[in-house]
Amino acid sequence: MTTVLIIVISAVFGVSALLTVWRIIIGPSILDRAVASDVLLTLLICALGAEMAINHHTRSLPVLLIVAAVGVFGSVSIARFVARRDGGAER
Repeated sequence: MTTVLIIVISAVFGVSALLTVWRIIIGPSILDRAVASDVLLTLLICALGAEMAINHHTRSLPVLLIVAAVGVFGSVSIARFVARRDGGAER
């Protein structure tokens, strides 16, 4: 039963990641790509969290924190870039 559940979870994460990569490739705008990259990072965090729960360990926790930090900093950077490009308020 557990093996079937692991296979189903892996398939769902895999299909979701492929669809997200497809959205990153086809775009069409930079904001679509930014949202898709955030979704891909979230999928990675969820997959690592599921792996930690299945194997009963916390060794991947530093990796989760680094991936989350990269996602936050990337989103902020893209938001600032788009705001400047669109003529947003400057400091």
